[in-house]
Amino acid sequence: MLSFTVIIFSVDKAIDYFSFVTIEKQMMKKADLGELSFREVLAKHDKATADGQASDVPRSALEALKASGKEVRIYDSSQQLLGLAVDGIIIADGSPLIFKGNIERALKGNYAYTITDNKLLYFAVPIQDKYYQNIYVFEFVDDISYFYDMMDQIRYILIAGAAGFLVLITISSLFIARTTTKPIKYLLAATENFSKQQFQRVHLNRKDELGMLAAGLNRMGIQLNDYIQYQKQFVSNVSHELKTPLAAISGFSQYLYEKESEDKELQKIYYHLVHESERLTQLINELLMLSRFDKAGLEEIGTEKTDLSELTKLVVADMKDKAESKGISLEVKAGSAVYVDVNKILMSHAIVNILDNAIKYSHAETSIKIETFIRQNEAIIQIRDQGIGIGEDELARVQERFYRAKNSTVAKGSGLGLSICKEIVEKFNGHLEIDSKIGEGTTVSIVLQRL
Repeated sequence: MLSFTVIIFSVDKAIDYFSFVTIEKQMMKKADLGELSFREVLAKHDKATADGQASDVPRSALEALKASGKEVRIYDSSQQLLGLAVDGIIIADGSPLIFKGNIERALKGNYAYTITDNKLLYFAVPIQDKYYQNIYVFEFVDDISYFYDMMDQIRYILIAGAAGFLVLITISSLFIARTTTKPIKYLLAATENFSKQQFQRVHLNRKDELGMLAAGLNRMGIQLNDYIQYQKQFVSNVSHELKTPLAAISGFSQYLYEKESEDKELQKIYYHLVHESERLTQLINELLMLSRFDKAGLEEIGTEKTDLSELTKLVVADMKDKAESKGISLEVKAGSAVYVDVNKILMSHAIVNILDNAIKYSHAETSIKIETFIRQNEAIIQIRDQGIGIGEDELARVQERFYRAKNSTVAKGSGLGLSICKEIVEKFNGHLEIDSKIGEGTTVSIVLQRL
């Protein structure tokens, strides 16, 4: 826009300059013709003088030049007005506007002109005698308002054309931007959906590079979806196969631990077997739950209108003893009733998982704040601890299956807790928001659509 304005301004100035140059050339041609006529008058005067006849040079000059302009003036070398003609009529007495600077420059042998505010041009021409002395000044006055009118018309056409061109360029740019950015936004949305494991067909009816990119993304999406489904099916099958032998191992380990009372070292080994089998059982159960989530829809899960604030209070009450055993206090700030459409058991499990993580990774003698509130059309459960925190570079990955933060070794876990929470919340069209700093604690928010 700035460049376009500079161009218009430059063109306008160029029109002014070259137009004035053109007028100046025309005036100089007119001045040359006037000077030639005046010289003829002087020649006749010299001849009449030689013949002893009287001759009035200023009047003769006026007669010859009176049609040269709106006004015609004759001055002598002392800048005295000798004759005046207005609209082709010689006037005996008059007091016209005189620009002495023009007359002075003309008497020095130069053309001189002045343009007044009312668009009148005063053009002074020096007249020399046969001895090349500047003895007269011939001045004509022209009305050049027509020139300014013409310039105004040119400017109007220029501005109108520029405005039309600018509108055309703007519309064209918007059209080009729309046709270019729309498929790009479509492809960006597709890649965003891919990152959420939402694989849909990507297609652009184009034969250019964007069409080729869409086809490539579509092939990649199909392959990724097939791979993920295969992976999930594999994990589900393995989990089912492991469940039965793991139950037997757990039972025998528990039996051996309870029966062994003499050998303390052997009892420790049995206890370790019992503990590890319980951990593996929990892992298998979590994997099976994820597998069911992958296959089940909302219709199979079942939802009902639930007060999120009341549900949160019940979960916190169940977790209170576990928190107090570690010297951690739970501070609940439940807002007014907030209704959402969820499965109570699954949503309770998601809250329990997040609260359990907060307790596991918090320091003793600290507090965990649990709050429910409304943010626009969203219902929020926010759990804020004062624990070890998560590195900023790991926040994007902590919701992935089996991923555990580098500093999470202070407590045991499978790396599936947050992943299960994410699966549960997303089943009800919600999402998790996680904010954390190393050594300061972590805030996890469950965000759901309120009814």
